[in-house]
This record gives sequence, structure tokens and C-alpha cells, in this order.
Amino acid sequence: MILRAVDFVQLSDTGRERRTNEDNAFAEAPLFAVADGMGGARGGEVASGIVVETFTGGMPDGVAPEAGLAELTREANHRIHERATSDAERSGMGTTLTAAYVGDGEVAFAHVGDSRAYRFRDSKLGQLTNDHSLVGELVRRGKLTEQQAEEHPQRSVITRALGPEASVQVDSFSVSTQPGDVFLLCSDGLTSMVGVETMEDILRESDSLDDAARRLIDAANENGGRDNITVVLFRIEGVPGDADGQADQPTIVGEKAPTAEDVAAAAAAASPADAGAPRRTAPLPRRPDSEAPPKPRRSRRAASLLAVLTIVVLIGVGAWIGSRAVFFVGTNSNGIVTVYRGLPFELPGGLHLYESYYTSGVSANELSADRRKRILDNHLRSKSDASDLVRKLELGQVGG
Repeated sequence: MILRAVDFVQLSDTGRERRTNEDNAFAEAPLFAVADGMGGARGGEVASGIVVETFTGGMPDGVAPEAGLAELTREANHRIHERATSDAERSGMGTTLTAAYVGDGEVAFAHVGDSRAYRFRDSKLGQLTNDHSLVGELVRRGKLTEQQAEEHPQRSVITRALGPEASVQVDSFSVSTQPGDVFLLCSDGLTSMVGVETMEDILRESDSLDDAARRLIDAANENGGRDNITVVLFRIEGVPGDADGQADQPTIVGEKAPTAEDVAAAAAAASPADAGAPRRTAPLPRRPDSEAPPKPRRSRRAASLLAVLTIVVLIGVGAWIGSRAVFFVGTNSNGIVTVYRGLPFELPGGLHLYESYYTSGVSANELSADRRKRILDNHLRSKSDASDLVRKLELGQVGG
């Protein structure tokens, strides 16, 4: 039995006072990240987006998790700094970053800025990261209490970020984990609006990670929603391993993950028309008595059963690949336009083949009937296509 992140969710919301969402998140087990961008002319959105692009490539080969996360963080910093210095409109942009990688028995972290990581264990929520902020430093020096820090007029001033400088100091560390642990990565749009005790209550009382993520964001909005709010949650559980201690199905991350073309190929492979029943052939001529009798043939019933099982397995594989590689646009239970990862199907027993990927700040009620028909059609899209469509919708750039 080895430990893996078997259940996870990411959710982001613009909040009640911002017009755009400069947060970004990455959630492809075993790698997770939250980035809170800053800078004018959509610079913050660009900076946090570069973080996600960097993490999409996956962890570097041949290095320990802590070192790998630090390397990815420095690479993202380099890309953001280069973009900021070469593009006058993006000058001064930056982003926070809190990232996690799930190994066997421990979770590694890389951290820059005031986004946070928490571990929820035995119904208690514990903060794992230190804020790289002015008030955070004053709290650590004993100059401010936690309560005073929450109300300090300069609580949003951070002392470390990706992008402003050519190099960045990265906090990297690992913590032990056990089955049942839930880890929370979030931007300060959550922690500045919702106290630890309330977050703890929500995690304790929620029926699922999806429910918990939605309730955390709702709580931040109910308390004012002054900033963008992003939440990533993942649960640790034990999964069977082989004789070498490897998981039966290793998790695929980044560029190695299946593409939309893989989905199409898997769906084609799973087609009953392609799998077919065993072909019928003409009977063989009788052999002379002197020849050895042919070996007994497998019964048609057994062959048919094997073909059916093969088709079921192929369909299952195709559905699994499809649920990880394609996206569609719909609305959540509150009528908000949402990007979903997976296939827009629900299986018997309430099991669905999709999960929330990004929640916009646009209500479906704000759209004309024609826009609703064109956008909320559950049409399968690539991640970039679905995300770009919703971002343009938020900015009022979708015609019709």
C-alpha cells in the first residue's frame, strides 16, 4: 500500500469587488499549485498564467521532490521576469506561488509570497507555510498579534514574489502524510476573508472536496469577497502497489498526460464495431485417421465472453482518458458559468465523469439566449479553448 492523492479539486472565483481574476491554479496529481498574480494591464493574470504553463511540463527528471519544485519555481520566476522586462505593459508584474508534490509518505512544498498551504488532519487545520509579507514578518518578530495582522492597513504588502527580480528565494520543505489527510492550497482572497476556525468547520462538515471548495469560496464572498479566491484541495489515501512498491496505475502529469487526440483514439478503440465478435470460418477438412487429432478448440461461449470483457475494459480506459484530457463549458449549481474537466455524462448511482476546473464571475442569467445556446452547449473542447472562451466572456469580448 502506498500513498497517493486520489481525490482533488480546484476552484477559483473572481470575488465581489474585482472585475478580473488574476489567480491561477494547477491540479494534476501528484502536482498542485496556486498562484496569485499582481500587476496592472492584466499583468497579474499573465504572471500567474506563466506559473501554470511552467508546471504543465511536469517535474524535472532525476531530482528529489523538494529540489524539483524549487527548480520549477525558479524557472517560472525566470520566465515572468523576462516577460516583465521585455514588455513595457507587463513591467512590474509578479505572482505568489504555493506548490505541492505528493510522494510516498510525504508531501513536498515550494512557497513564495502570501498564498498558503494547510494540512487538515484529525479535524484540525494547521498552517504549513509562512507568509512572505510585511505583517507576516512583524508577527514572527512579535511586533504584531495574529488579530492585529488581520486588520493592519498594510496587510497586502508582500516581501517576496516571482517576477520582480531575476532570482528568487524559495522556501522548500516536506511534511509527513497519512491516509485521510486533506491538504489545502489557497490564495489570500480566502484567508483574508475567512478565519481558520471557520475553514476548519467547513472541511469537517463537508460531504466532499467539491462541496468543501464551494463552501470555502462562498464564505469568502459572504464576508466581502474583496479579492480573487482560489482553492485547491487534495486528499491522501492508500492505493495498492505491486511487488516493487509501485502504484498499479502511476499518475500521468503535464506533457505526458493524454491529449484530445488520445481520447479520440481510445474512443475508436473502444467501439464495439471495431472489437467485433470472433470471425466465423469454414470447417477444416477431416484429417486422415493416421494424423494426430487437432487440439480441442476453445468454446465459442468462452471466446464471446472474452470479447465482451475486452470491449468493457477498452470502453473504461477510453472513458478514463477522456475524463482527464477534455473540457466543456456549463453552469454550476448556482447558475455560474464554469469550465469542467471530463466528459458531460453521469453514470448510474450519481457518478459523474467530470469535475469543476474553473468558476467564472459570470452568471448564466446575464447572457442572452443566443449566447447561452452557443456557449453552454457541453461541447468538448481543449483546456486552452474552454479557458479562453470563459475569460473572453468575463471581459465582455464574446459577441452575439
